[in-house]
Amino acid sequence: MTPDDFEALVEEVFDTLPDDMVADLDNVAIIVEDRPEDGSLDLLGLYHGVALTERGQYGFGELPDTISIYREPLLHHVDDVDSLRAEVRVTLVHEIGHYFGLDDAELHRLGWG
Repeated sequence: MTPDDFEALVEEVFDTLPDDMVADLDNVAIIVEDRPEDGSLDLLGLYHGVALTERGQYGFGELPDTISIYREPLLHHVDDVDSLRAEVRVTLVHEIGHYFGLDDAELHRLGWG
């Protein structure tokens, strides 16, 4: 899958997420990268920022938080496009959960780990 096709798939999956999950996202950029900094194929996504539950003052002019979606690890972990869509969805929901302050244990309990 080309990088452009992968990015389009991520956008498509994001657009299918429930409104009540994404409506309160504020100043968050979702970016697609080939791999995480360490080059591994184990990390599928990463939230970079300060969770809403940890924020104090947050105002105008702040750089956006980011959610990185890692193309090569995701492609490595799936066998077909339907599995890729499902894994991208789980990864997006997992990282959005971190934005809202959910830790890994809670995300696993909810089935998004």
